[in-house]
Amino acid sequence: MVNQKKPKNIVVLGTGGTIAGTAARASDNLGYSAAQVGVADLLAGVPGMSEVLEGHALVCEQVAQIDSKDMSFAIWSALALRVQQHLAQDDVAGVVITHGTDTLEETAFLLHAVLPAALQLHKPVVLTCAMRPASALSPDGPQNLLDAVALARADGACGVMAVCAGVVHAALAVQKVHVYRPDAFSSGDAGPLGYIEEGRLRLVNNWPLALTHQAPGALERITQVKTWPRVEIVMNYAGGSAAVVEALLQPVPSAPPLQGLIVAGTGNGTLHFELAAALQRAGQAGVRVLRASRCGEGRVLPVAGHAFADSNGLSPVKARVALMLALMIEGQTTRAAMCSDPN
Repeated sequence: MVNQKKPKNIVVLGTGGTIAGTAARASDNLGYSAAQVGVADLLAGVPGMSEVLEGHALVCEQVAQIDSKDMSFAIWSALALRVQQHLAQDDVAGVVITHGTDTLEETAFLLHAVLPAALQLHKPVVLTCAMRPASALSPDGPQNLLDAVALARADGACGVMAVCAGVVHAALAVQKVHVYRPDAFSSGDAGPLGYIEEGRLRLVNNWPLALTHQAPGALERITQVKTWPRVEIVMNYAGGSAAVVEALLQPVPSAPPLQGLIVAGTGNGTLHFELAAALQRAGQAGVRVLRASRCGEGRVLPVAGHAFADSNGLSPVKARVALMLALMIEGQTTRAAMCSDPN
């Protein structure tokens, strides 16, 4: 019997962010420029990496170099495709992605939704980040990179996750909850998956589960589509009105027509009566409306007979990603049916 060769490579894909940022002064953790240091240089500056690798080799690639507040659909598509291609290689044990904190949760959810291979092939995809630039007096990026590599080569690791300040989060649950602290992320009431302690994983929850409601073919669709469906987010608040929704329904020369709205409701997805009426008019005009909550924890519980479907436990920003993907797949199915219709 021939023993299978254990995968040896950990692939690190760089996208920029604060982890790659620099400032003029080491004491400046706010006035820095993100995405200044290449991923190869970031890795070269991490002490102790060889001990954490334990025989694995690092392979790095710069996919993008941006501040994550400027994340684009084009970069999402390119990143997802590169992750998929690396996961398919027999000599790859896992993929690490360096990312800005601002939109990390959205990228993590997107990859979770479009990359079933991360679970099917029992390989991990780990996003990591930093709240302080690489030039800081005490940067948090090097430790987060070490922890991400430790997680990527951990036995049994699979699925899309994020690690920050030693805490491991599932893509479905991770959310940025603080504007400044190095420990800026939470998994809410779902709780973290585990912790990285001295280069070792302590798992306290099960590995991520696949989405049961995501249509197949999402990865192929996002890498082929020229224009993503336009889905916007509105919020409920005291004194709310129909004005924002009505403005969004108006044609914009530089943008495609509105196809979806996520409403971040108060509490259990409750809505001001004027906003609810505007959303109903949007629905009648063909706009898909989903109801989430602006609360940081918990999920919208379904209410029988409610005019709008709930977001299936997703935060507003993740619900937006899910709805864009669903609209893409539906559009592809509709066009395929029209092309095959003999009439």
